[in-house]
Amino acid sequence: MANWVRFCLPDTRPSTQTPDQAVKTPISRAYRKRCFTQVAGTAFDREALRRGGANSLTFEVVNEILEDVVERRIRDDLQLEDTVKTSVIQARRGQGKFRSNVEAMERSCRLTGVTNPSLLIASHIKPWRLCASAQERLDGMNGLLLTPDADHLFDRGFISFEDSGQVLISQRVDKTDLRRLGFEQLVMQSFGFAEAPAVWRTSTFTPPQQAYLAHHREDVFVA
Repeated sequence: MANWVRFCLPDTRPSTQTPDQAVKTPISRAYRKRCFTQVAGTAFDREALRRGGANSLTFEVVNEILEDVVERRIRDDLQLEDTVKTSVIQARRGQGKFRSNVEAMERSCRLTGVTNPSLLIASHIKPWRLCASAQERLDGMNGLLLTPDADHLFDRGFISFEDSGQVLISQRVDKTDLRRLGFEQLVMQSFGFAEAPAVWRTSTFTPPQQAYLAHHREDVFVA
């Protein structure tokens, strides 16, 4: 069942309706078809998607709503032990058992080389909300240690990796912004400057990591 989310205008406080509740009003079916966009089982008010400012639906807002839906399902899952539920929910923020599992596989940020754990985020390769099981959400092979800026680029699909370790850069990323973030070598590689070094790559990924990266390139990376 979809989760119907409406951001009231001009009031920014969200309210929700289930489809069963919505059909009780005569105009609800037509309104729903005309005014809502459905993303991964959650319907968002199209007007709110278009507007900016405090009433806009940014990546962070939409992602948070979708992950909240998944977390509620996990909490209500009677087949999962409480300890597993706790670990899976902590994994949503890159914490707990998931982070420990990633740290057992990765030692540094694949983009910057930073090794200080306090400066690194444990980031899912296949997004937490899209994982099919608790095992995938806790799998250290489904994670990378990244600095905050690198995590931001990877999470939003502006960069990805080939199985060989070669870095992929979305054409939608402005080269000036990449420079400002400190990724000068990515700019030279992506935009073909004459002084560009050899293709920038990290070490080759393991077969289990490659399986998760295939999902990232297909469903997350913005080509």
